[in-house]
Amino acid sequence: MKLAFSTNAYTNYSLPEAIRRIAGHGYEGVELLGDTPHAYFPTFTAEDTKAVQDALDETGIAVSNVNANTATGYYADAPPSAFFEPSVINPDPDLREWRVDYTKRAVDLAEAVDAPAVCLASGRPLPGTLPDEAYDYLLGSLHDILDYAEPRGVDVGIEYEPELLVECTDDVLALLEDVGRDGLGINLDVGHAAVYGEDLRETIERSAGHITGVHLEDIAGGIRGKHYHLIPGEGDLDFEVVFDALAEVGYDGFVTLELYTYPDAPDDAAERAMRALEGYVG
Repeated sequence: MKLAFSTNAYTNYSLPEAIRRIAGHGYEGVELLGDTPHAYFPTFTAEDTKAVQDALDETGIAVSNVNANTATGYYADAPPSAFFEPSVINPDPDLREWRVDYTKRAVDLAEAVDAPAVCLASGRPLPGTLPDEAYDYLLGSLHDILDYAEPRGVDVGIEYEPELLVECTDDVLALLEDVGRDGLGINLDVGHAAVYGEDLRETIERSAGHITGVHLEDIAGGIRGKHYHLIPGEGDLDFEVVFDALAEVGYDGFVTLELYTYPDAPDDAAERAMRALEGYVG
């Protein structure tokens, strides 16, 4: 396993500068935020992609994932918290198509920087949309995205989260079975599993063979704790259990720190997270 760090902590910096700073802290991988102010795809140009490639070549760091969970750049006045609209389950076919195309642009970036996967969240059913209807929209959207991603060698990892349509391990495993395609997997956010109340070892064991990437953060209160991303060691998760379980199921990919809650001190967060976890990888 190798440690990566997401640029979503570095929203006060350009994407190339975020890459350079993360590499400077000794991480082997970097996750690219597929949203404003980094790679917001409707305005992300070929020149922007080249600048990212140059930063990667300069530092020698690899890309662990392109994070396309949110698209707050769609809104002129998006609130500071992440939200998922327009989502791939939006009842408006034009908005749903917009988000599908947005995810395809994330796949393009992943292909350009040799990232193994993009991650995507289901979103929440909007008022007036029954869960079964939303699920049908999700299936159609995913098949469209996978038709594009699979020939390009990019996996799509569904990241579940409490209160979304796909919010737990049961949900995501059922979705994988219903979709039935090798290009779809799980971007496993360990903190989300903990907040939902899952046993982390069991979650990892059940997800074995489907994990496209791992997001990691600490959670105050541990299982069923508060959903607020903390630097490892500042909450109550047992990271020895997490890393042991990942090793036991044969996971050898990137484990990406997702600490977007530290935009005013991302270098400090990256450094402290590295010190807390470097003994678990190698």
